Amino acid sequence: MSDTQEMKRRAGESAADLVEDGMVVGLGTGSTAAAAIRALGDRVDSGLDVAGVPTSYQSRELAREAGVPLTTLADVETLDIAIDGADQISGSDLVKGGGAAHAREKYVDAAAERFVVVADPSKTASVLDHPVPVEVLPDAKPVVADTVRNLGAEPALREAERKDGPVVTDNGNLVLDCDFGELSNPGATALDLDAVPGIVEHGVFPSMADEVHLGTDDGVTVEYP
Repeated sequence: MSDTQEMKRRAGESAADLVEDGMVVGLGTGSTAAAAIRALGDRVDSGLDVAGVPTSYQSRELAREAGVPLTTLADVETLDIAIDGADQISGSDLVKGGGAAHAREKYVDAAAERFVVVADPSKTASVLDHPVPVEVLPDAKPVVADTVRNLGAEPALREAERKDGPVVTDNGNLVLDCDFGELSNPGATALDLDAVPGIVEHGVFPSMADEVHLGTDDGVTVEYP
């Protein structure tokens, strides 16, 4: 296991240790969230009683393999805790969507009483400057791309790997990765994107992280932004 993978494992396991008997847990998407799901599965094997709300096909299948019982947000309405990764972290502000699951991640993470972000230190930044993933309705792509350019970003259609054509989300939509440069005011950028017709959801998560667990070479650093 590489050093980075080990850091991700430590972060995921640290967050999974926060889960208590009877909790409903939001299950994020990505390699670090996957470490948390596997750790939860181990605890379920040892008798922990929890229910998970997955944010993607990937997290749902991994939870099933790990033995974590599943439910839906419609059935529980609120969650005790959500554990998810991020593409970039600055304080409580995040950019997410590298796995194209940010639409479901956002409403699951927002429904949780406590949103815990898990990552390795390479994901932190003083100012967010990661391209913002924007999920768009396929027919709206040209209009959304033009509007995003007017907002000062350069959009690029995300192409799939190992297959021809673009990435298609679990919701059947396309993803534009929009490079705004530095996001000096993530909340304002989020509001600008919220107002664009044709955008299903974007990857700016302003002031959403309650707690950040960063895996390090020798342990985990916990931050409360």
